[in-house]
Amino acid sequence: MPIRRLAHLTLVLLGLITALSAYSTAQLRFNYNFNDFYPAGDPDLDYYQGYTQRFGNDNDYVLLGLEAPAGKTVFDPAFLAKVDSLTQLARRQRHVLSVTSPTTLANPVVEGLGVFNIPYLHPGAYAQEPARRADDSTLIYRTPGLVGNVFSPDARAVALVLQITPDLEKPPGDSLFAALRGGITRLGLPDEQVHFAGKLVAQSVFVDRLKWELVVFMSLSVLLVTGLLWLTFRTWWGVVLPLIVVLGAILWGLGVMSAFGVSIDLMTALLPLMLFVVGMSDTIHIISRYVSELGYGAGKKEALWTTIKESGFGSGLSALTTSLGFFTLMTSTIRPIHNFGLFTGVAIILAFILSFTLLPAMLVLLGKPQLREPRRQGHSWDGVLGRLFRQVLLRRRLVFIVSGLVLATAIGLSTRVRINSALLDDLSKSDPVRQDFAFFERQFAGVRPFEMELKPASGRNIYDLDVLRETEKIEGYLETTYGLRFAASPVTLVKSVRKALNGGGMAEYRLPADTLELKRLRGKLRLFRKKAEFSALALPDGSAGRLTGRMADVGSVQAGKLNDALRQHLRATVDSTVLTTRLTGSSNLIDKNNENLTLNMIQGMAIDVLMVTLIVLGLFKSLRMTIVVLIPNLLPIVIVAGVMGLAGVSMKVSTSIIFTIAFGIAVDDTIHFISKLRLTLAKEPDIFKAVRRTYLLAGKAVITTSLILVGGFSTLLFSKFDGTFYVGLLIGLTLLFGVVAELTLLPLLILYFYKRPKAKVVLPDELVAESQNQGQIK
Repeated sequence: MPIRRLAHLTLVLLGLITALSAYSTAQLRFNYNFNDFYPAGDPDLDYYQGYTQRFGNDNDYVLLGLEAPAGKTVFDPAFLAKVDSLTQLARRQRHVLSVTSPTTLANPVVEGLGVFNIPYLHPGAYAQEPARRADDSTLIYRTPGLVGNVFSPDARAVALVLQITPDLEKPPGDSLFAALRGGITRLGLPDEQVHFAGKLVAQSVFVDRLKWELVVFMSLSVLLVTGLLWLTFRTWWGVVLPLIVVLGAILWGLGVMSAFGVSIDLMTALLPLMLFVVGMSDTIHIISRYVSELGYGAGKKEALWTTIKESGFGSGLSALTTSLGFFTLMTSTIRPIHNFGLFTGVAIILAFILSFTLLPAMLVLLGKPQLREPRRQGHSWDGVLGRLFRQVLLRRRLVFIVSGLVLATAIGLSTRVRINSALLDDLSKSDPVRQDFAFFERQFAGVRPFEMELKPASGRNIYDLDVLRETEKIEGYLETTYGLRFAASPVTLVKSVRKALNGGGMAEYRLPADTLELKRLRGKLRLFRKKAEFSALALPDGSAGRLTGRMADVGSVQAGKLNDALRQHLRATVDSTVLTTRLTGSSNLIDKNNENLTLNMIQGMAIDVLMVTLIVLGLFKSLRMTIVVLIPNLLPIVIVAGVMGLAGVSMKVSTSIIFTIAFGIAVDDTIHFISKLRLTLAKEPDIFKAVRRTYLLAGKAVITTSLILVGGFSTLLFSKFDGTFYVGLLIGLTLLFGVVAELTLLPLLILYFYKRPKAKVVLPDELVAESQNQGQIK
C-alpha cells in the first residue's frame, strides 16, 4: 500500500476514535465526595460505615459563627434579634435538618406529666429587667455543653450548628450557602464578623478553586510549551504537530476514564495538565531525531523510517517506565489517588501510540520541511553539546565530589521529613477559609470531630449505672487530658434528664446516686426519646452508645500520640467486663491514611526501581550498567527529600505522590539515552565514541523535554493550595536535578564502569584528549 494512502487511512481511523473519545469525555461528571479520600478496603472504614448507619455521620454539619458588634456582647438584644432571624432562615432551608442556636436553646423542666422548655435567653425583657440579662448569662456559663459549643468563653461570639442532609453534594450545598449569605447581607452583618466552617465549606471552596486553577494552569502550560517548541524547532509544524498529538491523547485518556464510569475528582482533575506536560516527551524525541536526520542529508522517507526505527524502542521503554511511575500509585488505599495513577498511566501509553501513528502520518502528508539553516558541518546543537561534553570530562573529579557532597547532605536533611497533616493545611494561613476555621479553634470547641462507640458488655444496657460511670470516667479523661473541648454521650442524656426532673437546677446535673434512682429516672426517659440528640447518642434498645465531641485540629502526628495514650488509659482504667470502646470517625480515617503513606510510597518506589532494573539488565546484560543508570535517577529523589527536610515540608496525601511520579518521569530521558547508546554500540565498538555520539544525538531532546517538563510543573507554583504548590515545586526540582545528573554524572559513570569484553581500556586523560580532537559527527 502506498505510504501516503496508509497515512490517510491512519488519520481517518484515529479521527473516528478521537471523535468517539470526545463524545465519551463530554459525559464526564465531577465527583465532589470527600469521603472517597478515606482508605478503601480498610477494616476501620467498614466499621465507620456501619457506625454512621447507627448514629449518623460526624461531619454532616455547618458551623456559622457570628461576632457581636464592637463594644457589645452576645447578650445585646439587637444582635440576638439578628441571630434569631438567621436561625429561622436556616431552619427553612431544604437540606437543613436541625439548627442549634442560642436563641432557641431551652432548659427542660419536668412538672407533673409534662415537659416545659424554659429559654436560656430572654432578650425582650433585658431593657426593663437588667438583672435578667445577668441571670441568663450566669446560667448559660454554668451549664455544661453551652460554652465552647454555642457561646464563646469571652461572650463575644455565638455559633449556630446546622445539621444537614448526610453526604450533601456541592450543588445543593452551594445553594444553601447562597441563601445563608443572602440573609446575612439583608441583616446587615459585616462579612468580617461572619465565619463558616465544616466539611461542606471546605468541599465547596476546594472544588471551585481547583476548577479555576486548572484552567489557569492549563492555559499557562499551553503558552509555555508553545514558546519552548518554537524556540527549539523554529517551524510551525514543530509546534502544531506535538500539540495535536498531546491534546488527542488527553481526549483519549478522559474518554477511557468516562467509559469505565469514573468521575473527575480532586485528583483525576490533574490528568489533563500532567499528560499535556509529560506526554510531550515522545513527540519531541521523534521530531528532534527527524530534523537531525534531515540535517545530515537524509531524504524525507529515509529520515522518517530511521527516526521510527531507532526512536521507537527507546520511546516505548520510556513510556512504559513513565506510566509505571503513575501505575504504582495504584498501591494507594485512597481511591482518588488510585484512579489518578491508573488513568494517567493509561493515557501516557495512549500518548505513545499516537506519537508513533498520528505524528508519522502527519509528517508523511507534509512536504519535506525546509530547514531554516542548512548545515554542512553538523548542527548548532552539536557544538554546544560537544563543548559541554568536553567540560564534563575535564571536570570529572569535581562532578564526583560535588555529587557525593550533595548526596550526603541530602541524606542528612531527609531525616527531618515527617508524616503529618491537618484538616486545612493545604491552604495558606492567610487564606480566608483557613482563618474562619481558626476562628472556631480560638473561640469554640474546634473543628476536628471525635468519635467513640460505646459497647456495654453482654447482658448490660448503655443506661446501666456501671456503664454510665465508666463512660463518665472516659469523658473526664478526654476533657482534662486528651484535649476534647466539647463532649456528648449517653451520660449527657441521663444527667440532663435528672436535672429536668429535679427543677432544672445545675446542682442536679449529675448521675443518679444508685440503681434505684436510675430505675425511676429511666422510666421518664421516654418523655425525651423523640429528641434528635437521643437517637444520635444511643440506640433505642440501649445496645450501644456514642461519645462524640470536637477539639482543636492538632494534626495527625499529635492526634496519633493522643490516641495511643487514650488506648493505654482505657486498657488500664476501664472495666472491660462492663464496657468496651472503639475509636472511629472521619478524623480517625484521615489519620489512618498517613499511616499508610510510607508503605505506599516505598511500594511504589520499589516497583519503579525494579522495572528500570529489569529494563537495563535486558538491554545490557550487565549489573554494573544497571547501577550506573539508577544512580543519576535516584540522586535527584534524595536531593528533593533533603529539600523537603530543609524547608520543613511534611509528607502528606498531596505530597506523597511526588517521588514515584518524579522518578518515573525522570528516568524517561535515561531510557532514551541508554537505548540510543545500545543502538550506537552495535555500530561503534569504541565506548568513548559511542557515548559521545549518543550524547550529541540525545542531548537536544533531553534538554528540551526537561525544560518543558520543568516549565509545565512550574505553573503549579501559582496555586493557592500548598499541596499543589509543593507538587509543582518538588517535581520540577527533581526533573531539574535529574537533567543535570543526566548530562554530567551519567556519561562519566558509563565511561568509568561499563566494560566490554576484550575492549581496550582508555584512561580518562586519553578520553579528554580524544574528545578535544574529535570532529563533528558525520
